[in-house]
Amino acid sequence: MGGTDSKLNFRKAVIQLTTKTQPVEAGDDAFWDQFWAESVTSVQDVFALIPAAEIRALREESPANLATLCYKAVEKLVTASETGCANAKDQQVVLNCVRLLTRILPYIFEDPDWRGFFWTSLPGQSSDAEGANDMRDGESIPLAQSLLNALADLLFCPDFTVASHKKAGPDKPEDPQSIDSCEYIWEAGVGFANSPHAVPQADVNRTELLKLLLTCFSEAMYLPPVADAHTNPNPWISYFCSSENRHALPLFTSLLNVVCAYDPIGYGVPYNHLMFNDFREPLVEVAAQLLVVTLDHDSGQSQTVTLDGTANGTAVEAGDGIPDNLFVNYLSRIHREEDFHFILKGLTRLLNNPLVQTYLPGSVKKVHFHQELLVLFWKMCDANKKFLYYVLKSSDVLDVLVPILYHLNDARADQSRVGLMHIGVFILLLLSGERNFGVRLNKPYSVRVPMDIPVFTGTHADFLIIVFHKIITSGHQRLQPLFDCLLTIIVNVSPYLKSLSMVAANKLLHLLEAFSTPWFLFANPTNHHLVFFLLEVFNNIIQYQFDGNANLVYTIIRKRSVFHQLANLPTDQLSINKALSRRRKLSSTSAAGDVEPSMEGAIPAAEAEPGTLKASLAATPGVEKMTERTELGAPPTEALATNGATHAVQPPDEHAQSGIGPVSASDTESSAAEEYKPRHSSGSRQGSVGSPTSPTSPVSFSNNAVLKRQGSNASDTWRPSTEWVQSWKQKLPLQTIMRLLQVLVPQVEKICIDKGLTDESEILKFLQHGTLVGLLPVPHPILIRKYQANSGTTMWFRTYMWGIIYLRNIDPPVWYDTDVKLFEVQRVKDMKES
Repeated sequence: MGGTDSKLNFRKAVIQLTTKTQPVEAGDDAFWDQFWAESVTSVQDVFALIPAAEIRALREESPANLATLCYKAVEKLVTASETGCANAKDQQVVLNCVRLLTRILPYIFEDPDWRGFFWTSLPGQSSDAEGANDMRDGESIPLAQSLLNALADLLFCPDFTVASHKKAGPDKPEDPQSIDSCEYIWEAGVGFANSPHAVPQADVNRTELLKLLLTCFSEAMYLPPVADAHTNPNPWISYFCSSENRHALPLFTSLLNVVCAYDPIGYGVPYNHLMFNDFREPLVEVAAQLLVVTLDHDSGQSQTVTLDGTANGTAVEAGDGIPDNLFVNYLSRIHREEDFHFILKGLTRLLNNPLVQTYLPGSVKKVHFHQELLVLFWKMCDANKKFLYYVLKSSDVLDVLVPILYHLNDARADQSRVGLMHIGVFILLLLSGERNFGVRLNKPYSVRVPMDIPVFTGTHADFLIIVFHKIITSGHQRLQPLFDCLLTIIVNVSPYLKSLSMVAANKLLHLLEAFSTPWFLFANPTNHHLVFFLLEVFNNIIQYQFDGNANLVYTIIRKRSVFHQLANLPTDQLSINKALSRRRKLSSTSAAGDVEPSMEGAIPAAEAEPGTLKASLAATPGVEKMTERTELGAPPTEALATNGATHAVQPPDEHAQSGIGPVSASDTESSAAEEYKPRHSSGSRQGSVGSPTSPTSPVSFSNNAVLKRQGSNASDTWRPSTEWVQSWKQKLPLQTIMRLLQVLVPQVEKICIDKGLTDESEILKFLQHGTLVGLLPVPHPILIRKYQANSGTTMWFRTYMWGIIYLRNIDPPVWYDTDVKLFEVQRVKDMKES
């Protein structure tokens, strides 16, 4: 009953504040103390007792009272940060001030006229003697700086957010202003060896303070997603991550160590998460969110740090002057192998947590902040190249790859998780630009996480190709802008793939078969780029990894009609028009689903449930803007020779080439690679394209998404012409494949006839012991497309990051129902919504 009365008193104070016609004096402590007294004991109470409409009314009709409320709350926090808050009453006052500001700040940010309020001098009424007690020596410090300084101090306040180092006794508590916060880092890990004693209440208190910090940094949510609106750095983040914050280093290491040291499974006791409260998980989640927010910066403005990329180099020293963002600077300077090991093991442990399988359903705790972890991993690779090299130098990179592919496959049909699809693909694009990633993919895949993909035996490269095929053929249509990125990743790793499985080889040919259908090529001015990417994959494997890839060579031979049809693609206007008219007929027929058996225990990818909230995303730049082309020198011809017993496959007599039609291809593969430079249209790819078919075998896709890449907004006016088709057809890099077919098809046909072979294993055995050294064109240089940061991806990451934070913070709903501008929050209407 007493609790109900106290809440009623709090509610009366709120009503009184919003209805008073005259400003309440700042010195009226009896009135103001009602807002942070012990009457309210949870953040949920504060949100329920202060409705959004009343905060807006207070802002519009009684601005002086709102200003005083914010000032008095900050004043209480400053006082507590100076004197400490060892007793329960003082701690309750601090927490209620924190909750009140967390509730109010979003409504300050949503009004452009109020955004500068916290960065001005104190409100007029605070000049009174009673109202300026917290400001020493008459200094006029902006309210925001006072708030951020107080929060930083309180995050290392003994007996409140950290355990006291003083022994029990009558001595007065430790002075928060004099302690060395580096001795109070929250968790062992980077830069700190001691593991502090866990105090659950300290974790709860830290979480509430960090939530307020996150709210302070959320001003970016109320700016539109255009570059001009974000030219000036966020002043809250700039100050907090500057040398003005004396706790910057211990705060950064505390946040990083808390995330990377967290083990949700612990000792592995089944169902332990149902028996005990885990106070650490909410702290880890908000710590990860704070890290990705504070590390959000324009890389062009960040300090340049020279890195040698070695495993155990000397410490990287900061350059001249003080860096703009100490958090970014600290992250870039981590260099010890044990620190990299701690960070990578921590991130991979959490990323792989949803994949953990047990015999007891629901017995293992699952964490759900994998999107924040992926952004954090991205930021770390971007800011610290030594960390990226460390990740790539061992097979540990596969512990990052597997959960990413798991999430990509699981989210492919869910339009509310398109952002997750993008961040996963962007990370793989970044990794694929490094040779070591392609080499690591050759490790056999044995994890066997239940996924609705075909059963296969092979390597991580096979796993990647199979998942990418699934995304393209059965993903949500909003994923079409990612097709270029997906194929670019396969192109980047293809020169290093030693042995593709038959399943993966069939998937690659299946994609080529679909993408090379005339009506698909003619439906959009950029669709032919997909064919160029796939041909580049085949050329790389044939030229550099022929030995060991008998499965792919056999599949190419079996599907050779696809290449002949591509080489003989009609270019006359009549044929073009006929192909486009065929598309309309084919697209009206439903496609057969994928009937291959999936892994046991797999759950099919599901569409978003109606009512699911989703945040809109900024447009992603085309792959040509996200990557820079790097040409690697081709290895000497001898390096391509196979080892062990081989037999030379001789070219057949010129007259034996019956069945191979005229080839329209460039003279050399390298010139084709040089000449082909994607120029993507700026419009979105929409429309409807049915299932392509070919004489060799039908190509089927699942019903919910099939290559609906019809074109840009200008598709109504754009029409394919003979000149346009000829302009890219003559650059198709078909010479290597046609030469391979010219040499091997007669040989394979001959042994089939001579030996009466009907079993493909005998043909594969023949191909495995063959070599094409000296018979193929001169190997083309390997072309790698490396990820390159640009303003478009910077804005995309900012939009995605804050969209995650908005949707993940629902208890309490910090930003819900505020006028967010950075993205749109929408509800999924029904299962078929596009």
